[in-house]
Amino acid sequence: MRHARVLAVTAVLAIPALLAVAIAQTSVSALPDNEQIQVTPLEAPSLQGTTWGDAQAGQAKAAACVACHGIDGNSGMDIYPSIAGQNERYIAEQIGLIASGQRGGLALAMQPFVTDLSAQDMRDIGAWYASQKASAGLADDTPISEGPLAGQPFYAIGQQLYRGGDAQRGIPACIACHGPTGAGNPGPGWPHIAGQHASYISQRLQQYRSGEHTLQQAANFQI
Repeated sequence: MRHARVLAVTAVLAIPALLAVAIAQTSVSALPDNEQIQVTPLEAPSLQGTTWGDAQAGQAKAAACVACHGIDGNSGMDIYPSIAGQNERYIAEQIGLIASGQRGGLALAMQPFVTDLSAQDMRDIGAWYASQKASAGLADDTPISEGPLAGQPFYAIGQQLYRGGDAQRGIPACIACHGPTGAGNPGPGWPHIAGQHASYISQRLQQYRSGEHTLQQAANFQI
């Protein structure tokens, strides 16, 4: 455990230096509607030869993650995603993408701490955070002033898109992959997004829309 504490302190000291570089890469410029997006698929790390993650082992291995993501994976700052309750496979794959340099932006701050992790380490860390309970998020309940949803809270617009999409604009319903409660689907590795910081989700959606963030399935960019 002494080694784990040293890792955590090192993370706290090193992240401010990396943050200045990472923040400069987080700006997003949206493309015009219906403009063709060039997609370069990422190569997810192979988890072959690994077993289901060990949450207890993952807790110690996640010591360096605490500085940004919180003790239990519920981040207190909206620039860092909450990962409590996130499915194991998704976390393991994202750590792998960061370790290989395929994810940029603020994720660059994590690279020095994950480069030497094995695929099993990544699954263990994923299991630890998957075992934690996600906190409820904060929604903007400011009343909508005009339009068909006038008088309803602002988050009703997002709820409508999440549950039903928008056929006229070719936007599929988020519920199809992320589920009715936002818990995601551990099987194919679709992420848990319930309780996530609204600003973080908004930024990720803009990155998908602009083509800045790349995934293995081009259909995910039709948003």
